[in-house]
Amino acid sequence: MAKHKRPIIGIPACIKQIGEHPFHAVGSKYIDAVANAADCVPVLLPALGDKQDIAAILALVDGILLTGSPSNVDPKRFGKELVRPELAEYLDTARDATTLPLIEAVIKANKPILGICRGFQEMNVAFGGTLYQSVHQEAHLTDHRAREGDLELQYGPAHMIKLAPDGHLHELFGKNVITVNSIHGQGIDRLGDGLFAEATAPDGLIEAIRVLDAKNFALAVQWHPEWKVLENAQYKAIFEAFGDAARATI
Repeated sequence: MAKHKRPIIGIPACIKQIGEHPFHAVGSKYIDAVANAADCVPVLLPALGDKQDIAAILALVDGILLTGSPSNVDPKRFGKELVRPELAEYLDTARDATTLPLIEAVIKANKPILGICRGFQEMNVAFGGTLYQSVHQEAHLTDHRAREGDLELQYGPAHMIKLAPDGHLHELFGKNVITVNSIHGQGIDRLGDGLFAEATAPDGLIEAIRVLDAKNFALAVQWHPEWKVLENAQYKAIFEAFGDAARATI
């Protein structure tokens, strides 16, 4: 009997300076979540920007995961300038140039895509939406950044979110409200065209989105479901649904 083929999930890398040299890097927790919770094969994609071969990538992968990152989406990508000069050190323009065109191509190819934190923000920008550059400095919003302390505290439950009653997450979890972690500085200001707000935080900030016209799984969340994913039934359900969508394409 032929061995069951596991889907290949492409994970675009960030550019990270290690010592004197730049590296293409992806956090282990995302790789582990794809392998263990989605039951797929993770393949890392370098942040080559306009030098990437999107057609070759789409021929290789069965889905794309857009990870979180310490870096921010360049405000120029959504028609803004940096609100504070010191934010320039948190930009990763190579990743922007890699992921933003890839998002549109993956959805047009009817392949599944899952965005997390920065990936969530990238999906909104790819559809013409805008971002708050510093959520905690917006008078009508609360501070969504990580709490000071060890990783258990940073990635622990932070606040509740309300799920849209006609959304995919509501159907997936069978709940109206869940509790999530919160580790982000940027957030959605104007929702992109053709996107549906799947969930909102108590202050009204959008916490999850879905591409309405996508013919496959096309979801993104602001929190970090990859964190200890096998110990959280809801986080695991997201990756399982993503993996199932990828399996359905092969």
